[in-house]
Amino acid sequence: MRHFRCYQKIVHSLKWGLTSTLVALLTTFCISARSQAIENKFPFHPGEKLIFQVRWAFIPAGEAVLEVLPVETVNTVKSYHFVMTAKTYEHIDFIYMVRDRIDSYTDVGMTHSILYKKVKKGRSRKSVVVNFDWKKREVQYSNFGEKMPPVSILPGSFDPLSVFYAFRLHELKENAVIRAPVTDGKKSVIGKARVIKREKITVPTGVYDTYLVEPELEHIGGVFKKSKNAKLQIWVTTDKRRIPVKVKSEVIVGSFVAELISAEGIDKNVPSN
Repeated sequence: MRHFRCYQKIVHSLKWGLTSTLVALLTTFCISARSQAIENKFPFHPGEKLIFQVRWAFIPAGEAVLEVLPVETVNTVKSYHFVMTAKTYEHIDFIYMVRDRIDSYTDVGMTHSILYKKVKKGRSRKSVVVNFDWKKREVQYSNFGEKMPPVSILPGSFDPLSVFYAFRLHELKENAVIRAPVTDGKKSVIGKARVIKREKITVPTGVYDTYLVEPELEHIGGVFKKSKNAKLQIWVTTDKRRIPVKVKSEVIVGSFVAELISAEGIDKNVPSN
């Protein structure tokens, strides 16, 4: 029974490894991307699909997928549609099943978020909608239709998922510090991340020249709230696509690693910066 309880704690953290490890770190992976690129020169485009395997220690726990879906009109605004899904493998499901989906809509100029949705199934159920009202410069968070009071936001704020794509518009260099406003509907903050170094790493899809970036975690909840000295790291390719190929997080029960196992709809043979 003791081992089973320990395993439950591990799997509970795996849930965060699938969603928060990728998305929460993307929340702090912030960037002021104003007028940095025009739409047809963005490093991503509809059809891009990145698949990651998430492991706790040596245990394969599940997969997370990042996708760019076709452009559509949301609240009268022509918008990019970003999606992240996460699921546990069958051998984890019987202890703690994860079936999560996040939808993010951002104007095609990549200057601010339009709408954010998050659906979580399993033991921890959520149906979150974050509506952006740019005339009032505020957002309103609701879960299963129950609304919270509106929160004021900073100009050009991104949601926790779209901020990652805004980050990819920015050229990286060692020792650079990246900042930008982010909101999850409950709070509005200036996120910050530091580019640590350039290094080559190997993941299942190959060998990559990357930049290692570390975001700050003071605004991250969940498992990380219990881990005072928790650290998140992400390795992003040095070419102009700036694709994440590896993510690592240190949490209360150990370390999670997410590695790129498949990439579709990306430009080939892009030179390094």
